[in-house]
Amino acid sequence: MIVTIDGPSGTGKTTISKLVAERLGFSHFDTGAMYRSVTWFLLDKSVDLSDLDLIQKQLCNFKYDIKDTDLGKRYYVNNKDVTDDIRSIKITERVSVVSAFKFVRALLLEAQRQYGYQASAVFEGRDLGSVVFPNAEFKFFLTASASVRSKRRLNELLSKNPNMEISEEQILESINKRDEFDSTREIAPLKCPEGAIVIDTSNLTIDQVVNQIINCVLKK
Repeated sequence: MIVTIDGPSGTGKTTISKLVAERLGFSHFDTGAMYRSVTWFLLDKSVDLSDLDLIQKQLCNFKYDIKDTDLGKRYYVNNKDVTDDIRSIKITERVSVVSAFKFVRALLLEAQRQYGYQASAVFEGRDLGSVVFPNAEFKFFLTASASVRSKRRLNELLSKNPNMEISEEQILESINKRDEFDSTREIAPLKCPEGAIVIDTSNLTIDQVVNQIINCVLKK
C-alpha cells in the first residue's frame, strides 16, 4: 500500500510522514532528501547549474543509498553520509532549480517507484500523488500559511544552530520564491493531486494532523 503526503516546505511533511509510517508499520521515504542529495553532489563538484550537459555527465557518477540506523534514516552519496549537509540553507536555496530538470526527475522517479514496490510505504514530497504514484491508495496534501511556515523553518534552523544569523523575513522571502518556482515549473509542478485530502496545518499540532491521516486510512 502506498500513502503519499505532498505539500510545500514548512507544512510539517517530514515529521508527520515519519509518525504516520511508524503508526501504520510502513516504511518512510523522504523524496526531498533525494533531490537535496543530487543538489549537494553537483555543488560539491562545483558544477555550474546552468550547464545542463555537464550536469548530465556528472550524474553518471551519482550513487545514492539510504540506511536505517538507530538515529533514523541516513542518506549517502557515493558512500559519504550527507544527512546533515543536505539540510543547509545553501542546498535549500538551490534544490528547486535542480529538481526542475527533467533528466533529474526521470532518474529519481524510477528509484522512488522501485522503493515503492518493495513494501507498504509513506512517501513525502511535492509530486508523489500527482506524478510518481498517481494511483496511490491514499493521497494527502498539506498546506499552511507562508508566515507560519517561515516561523517553523526559523525555529528548526535555530534549534540546530543557535548562533545562526538569519531573520524570519529572509526565510519568508525564500519560501515565497520557492513556492512560486515550484508551482510554475514546467516539469512536475507543485499542485494538489487529484483525489487528495487537503489538510491545512497552520493551526493544528503535529499529533492532530497525524491522527487525521491515520483515521482516514483506517476508515477505508
